[in-house]
Amino acid sequence: MEYLERIDATLKLFGGRFIVHGDEVDVLEGSWQGALIVIAFPDLGRARAWYASPAYQEILPLRTGNLVGDAVLVQGVSPEHWTGNQRSRAATLALERIEQLSTIGMRWA
Repeated sequence: MEYLERIDATLKLFGGRFIVHGDEVDVLEGSWQGALIVIAFPDLGRARAWYASPAYQEILPLRTGNLVGDAVLVQGVSPEHWTGNQRSRAATLALERIEQLSTIGMRWA
């Protein structure tokens, strides 16, 4: 519990934020055990700096001593990649999805 109380302060310094936090997954293919946690950072450099930071290293044993799991860093896609993908699929998207995306500011041209 102490880990959960302290991790947010370590993330904030590096622009990190939780995207997915620990709910059980719905496995469609393959096998997966446990929960999934995804933390986003502005870039890999800040993710690495967060992990190596004294503040995070201080609380890391609170996690590793209480659960078994993997920790990995992965380069995400840029917002432009996602936007381009949605634009290229516009003809196949449901009208409801196009309206949802338009509502949050998606520009189609």
